Amino acid sequence: MATTLSSLFFSLLTLSITLTNSLPQTQRKTYIVRVNSLAKPAIFTSHSHWYASSAFSDESSEPLAPLHVYDTIFHGFSASLDSTQANSLRQNPSVLAVYEDRVRQLHTTRSPQFLGLRTQLGLWSLSDYGSDVVVGVLDTGVWPERRSFSDRNLPPVPATWRGECETGPGFSASACNKKLVGARFFVKGHLARYGKDAVAGNASVEFLSPRDADGHGTHTATTAAGSISFSANFSGYAAGIAKGVAPKARVAAYKVCWSNSGCLDSDILAGFDKAVSDGVNVISVSIGGGDGVASPYYLDPIAVGSYGANSHGVFVATSAGNDGPSPMSVTNLAPWLTTVGAGTIDRSFPAEIVLGDGRKFSGVSLYAGKPLSDKMLPIVYPGRTSGLSASLCMESSLDPKAIAGKIVICDRGSSPRVAKGLVVREAGGVGMILANSATNGEGLVGDAHVLPACAIGANEGDVIKSYVTGSANPTATIVFKGTLVGVKPAPVVASFSARGPNGLSPELLKPDLIAPGVNILAAWTDAAGPTGLETDSRKTEFNILSGTSMACPHVSGAAALLKSAHLDWSPAAIRSAMMTTARVADNQDGKLVDEATGHVATPLDFGAGHLNLARALDPGLVYDLGDADYISFLCAIGYDANTIQVITHVPVTCPRKKQLAENLNYPSISVVFGQTSGGNRTNKTVLRTVTNVGAKAEVFYNAKVEMASGVKGMKVAVQPETLSFTKAARKQSFAVTVTAAGPTSAPVYGYLVWSDGEHEVRSPLVVYWVQPM
Repeated sequence: MATTLSSLFFSLLTLSITLTNSLPQTQRKTYIVRVNSLAKPAIFTSHSHWYASSAFSDESSEPLAPLHVYDTIFHGFSASLDSTQANSLRQNPSVLAVYEDRVRQLHTTRSPQFLGLRTQLGLWSLSDYGSDVVVGVLDTGVWPERRSFSDRNLPPVPATWRGECETGPGFSASACNKKLVGARFFVKGHLARYGKDAVAGNASVEFLSPRDADGHGTHTATTAAGSISFSANFSGYAAGIAKGVAPKARVAAYKVCWSNSGCLDSDILAGFDKAVSDGVNVISVSIGGGDGVASPYYLDPIAVGSYGANSHGVFVATSAGNDGPSPMSVTNLAPWLTTVGAGTIDRSFPAEIVLGDGRKFSGVSLYAGKPLSDKMLPIVYPGRTSGLSASLCMESSLDPKAIAGKIVICDRGSSPRVAKGLVVREAGGVGMILANSATNGEGLVGDAHVLPACAIGANEGDVIKSYVTGSANPTATIVFKGTLVGVKPAPVVASFSARGPNGLSPELLKPDLIAPGVNILAAWTDAAGPTGLETDSRKTEFNILSGTSMACPHVSGAAALLKSAHLDWSPAAIRSAMMTTARVADNQDGKLVDEATGHVATPLDFGAGHLNLARALDPGLVYDLGDADYISFLCAIGYDANTIQVITHVPVTCPRKKQLAENLNYPSISVVFGQTSGGNRTNKTVLRTVTNVGAKAEVFYNAKVEMASGVKGMKVAVQPETLSFTKAARKQSFAVTVTAAGPTSAPVYGYLVWSDGEHEVRSPLVVYWVQPM
């Protein structure tokens, strides 16, 4: 097996799939066609036969040859079409919508304990570590030989599982087991867009199979549900026992993303469709838009695919994106998604920069090679004399004569962090200091650099640059200090974690919550080095990564545990349990802080707070939701019935009287006012319903409103102030009325807390004003 895989690493993948389109590639594009399934004539035995008939092609063209057929999350297909065919389909009365295929991007050990999980106690014990739940991971595939996919001591595969283990180069049926219960790959969208050689672009290793050539999919899958692996570490860093959040949950891999070319909408939708059909209980999607602009729900494949999954009772977790700390940068905004931002954990990998004048500066690094010599070395900042490109250490920007034998300061941005180190090394540099920009602030991410290197915050970077420019012979060295546990404060909102408000629907607070997403240890592929650079030939069983991609599978694993412990809970109930029990304090009992600024963070940064599984098992009350609630929300934000049917794939009717979007029964409350003038008072009332899921059937909950200090001219009233639950009345409704004297320049924050003396059911409350269109 090892010989076979080795030969694959050094040869391009030969694809045997023949494209069905005869016209030149430049004249055709892939489109996703969503169809009204109720319009299918009875003469056709299946939707596939119907799509391939003359009903979907005009007299001048051949019958369509669908790439993917979607049957579970919605009805429709994808196909390679010219513009005339696409326009013709748009006029077809059976077609709901025709949209062009687009490219999406990936959002790129100790964390289970940091979430409050303990061996043989609480949620791990009551859920049997998630053994009866299947987590579907839509990503880059898996490396099945890793110990994290061991099925040792696992019971038989759940009887409800209907999936398969697809085979291909480097991936046989024996790669699956009682842990990795299914593996599939979806590439037709890529082949139609890029051509038959696209998967092996840039001479990179890739596999036309579920095998992971990138590493991202292996990492996210094992973060969510990796088996227990002793003596885990990355080059000595983070040594210990590695395990996923739900270590006995089963994994099903759906490879929808490919190295160097991203993830096509059509393939993502095919992955969703098959995952639901196969019988997964949870879907984890660390993917988002690649253009920084949020798509309307009906154009977003993750929103559409997850709606269908949610309708089948499948919980879907998604990453919030890595474009923080910019406001309104959060992606994956649909209310039926659980959108996850990133926070730090209480573990770090410190390094120290020592200047020639004796000053020392703290940073982070995962460098694991030969350390620098004990003597001080000359240090240079190329941006001082060579311009912007050199300051960023872009490819071919450094003059070897000025760099050789020196530590080089490189500004963060415009190219991958680890790639800058490669540029420095190739120019003869012996070390690198990676300085944050003002945009990145003080947020630090550890990287497995190819030369001795240390990342530092923007403030420290400015001080070191001043030393270099103001000294005749500046010198420095870098000292690496391994792994530090027990870091305080933690968690802290990661600087890169995408922020609210919600750019599509400000009435809905996103992200929903944050979870560990900084310096996370999990399994890795053998097809790529730890940096992902083509020149990095190092092999490692585990790797340490950061991103909301790493935070998302923590919530996916948490959902697996909660689903196993509460089989009757809906996806919305599971999300509610996580949100209303989330932590809003760090491990020093202080308020959560924004890593980028060092200031106190807000619900627009962290949503409901940081995932806390020590309490989520028993939340007391939940805010539940179903299809009818989501349809009402879509009506309220102005979607018409035809547009909504594109998402729901069933006919809908919106009420004549427009409802408040804020009335969606969500665990957070976001109240939006239009701009007012003068001292005119403004008020708005929103409604919520909670369900008692606690052990006591008869119980009272009292309301308490906590507003941020310094808030003036605003009143929040809850009616009734006490909720009484009985066996016959498990659900109770209440109203929250916000009265404001007028607009404020910044959002106002607070919390609504329902308490019975044992549980605290906490909902973030955000009030802000928007300029009317």
